[in-house]
Amino acid sequence: MKQWIDSMDKAVLGMGLLRVVGGSLELMAAITILYFNDIKKALALNSILATIGPIILISTMTIGIIGVASELDPIRLVLVFCGVFLILLAVFK
Repeated sequence: MKQWIDSMDKAVLGMGLLRVVGGSLELMAAITILYFNDIKKALALNSILATIGPIILISTMTIGIIGVASELDPIRLVLVFCGVFLILLAVFK
């Protein structure tokens, strides 16, 4: 197992771990919502998740772009940044 992790790209490992953390937070929040069975607490937890989701998205995209930046032409890197900007624009609007 350690050899498999050591052979992985560090950017991919970081992106995967962030997604695991984000998914775990979502699952824990869902279980908490069901446990409390209260609409006010459910809305509060949901609003917290609404801020955590984009943070995980931005973090994983940043790690990925940093990992790919050395391999891309400058024009393609600008296109990637434009794509990320459009994703973030859609998420926050």
